[in-house]
Amino acid sequence: MASLTSPSQITGEISRLRFPKLRRSTHPNRRVGFMVFASAEGVKPEPDLSVTVNGLKMPNPFVIGSGPPGTNYTVMKRAFDEGWGAVIAKTVSLDAAKVVNVTPRYARLRAGANGSVKGQIIGWENIELISDRPLETMLKEFKQLKKEYPDRILIASIMEEYNKAAWEELIERVEETGVDALEINFSCPHGMPERKMGAAVGKDCALLEETCGWINEKATIPVWGKMTPNVTEISEPARVALKSGCEGVSAINTITSVMGIDLKTLRPEPCVEGYSTPGGYSCKAVHPIALAKVMQIAQMMKSEFNLNEYSLSGIGGVETGGDAAEFILLGANTVQVCTGVMMHGYGVVKKLCDELKEFMRKHDFSSIEDFRGYSLQFFTTHTDLVQRQQEAIRQRKAVKKGLQSDKDWTGDGFVKETESMVSN
Repeated sequence: MASLTSPSQITGEISRLRFPKLRRSTHPNRRVGFMVFASAEGVKPEPDLSVTVNGLKMPNPFVIGSGPPGTNYTVMKRAFDEGWGAVIAKTVSLDAAKVVNVTPRYARLRAGANGSVKGQIIGWENIELISDRPLETMLKEFKQLKKEYPDRILIASIMEEYNKAAWEELIERVEETGVDALEINFSCPHGMPERKMGAAVGKDCALLEETCGWINEKATIPVWGKMTPNVTEISEPARVALKSGCEGVSAINTITSVMGIDLKTLRPEPCVEGYSTPGGYSCKAVHPIALAKVMQIAQMMKSEFNLNEYSLSGIGGVETGGDAAEFILLGANTVQVCTGVMMHGYGVVKKLCDELKEFMRKHDFSSIEDFRGYSLQFFTTHTDLVQRQQEAIRQRKAVKKGLQSDKDWTGDGFVKETESMVSN
């Protein structure tokens, strides 16, 4: 019979080391994980979904991505109660008064001719800005969540203008709440680029390096840089973020998009008083693009960094455990879900965990680390693919047995040549 140990019975000291800097010792550092011990002979233990990322222990790799699912205390509490491995709150800045959202702010793409209203949702666009709630309100809610869930991982997403003092103030105030890590929004594709916020920084490696320097000089907890896909080569800004002190990167944020034009009104969607603006594209349709970007970052990290010290969080179109497995096979430590939660609810995490465990059972993987990055070895250049195929064809031809036509008869070894054409 398998014996179960409850979360309340399991504690572990988690290192607050931040490479290469020391973390504060006063920060709560008890983490809880789920463990199953099989004592019956021949009974395999359940696959272990727990992960440790930058010293932070999570019961599973599924993380609420920054956005509406982490917009306030109520929904973040719900996420913890449902069993999510970690929660990243909606992005905050110092002055929420500058953030003014509009309605409608979403548009959906459905499968089928002209986006049939009955078709499956495959694409989602938003023109939503960062949190418009006062920073003080969000900070109080962070504190309350950490008080109620001291053993769970809460990550604050932050974004500021191109101003060192503003970044320092924001980091100090957010860290005081006891959050476990910071995710820096270098990637929001719309809203306030004139203030050098979001993707305006993430697309400019010089700005990114300087800003990361300010952030990592001030921060005392792990920092993840969230990367924009709206660049030519995503590994370049990811490299800058890591070299400038970030412990990890997240990829991808949404892709700049225009969801469509209403062919009756001739107006773009989502339509606000007859007008619109390009927004961020997410959901199932971006998954292949996100996989490619994560693969590129992972290959760079594998060749240039110590993967035990740095982390990668995969984001983009995750709705199944199989979607998550793909990101992990490409090197991701954790997998973020945002639009998927908006479509399927917070309870989808149970399905994700069950499906990921089933994948692991099928391949006899006992832990996430057993297969993380496994598929990276199978990517190469097109030139190499050509050479590999030509060699494979040559080898197949070389092992062909039996005479192929009358012109191949030699008269030597007549019996052997005849026997080679006999079917077994």
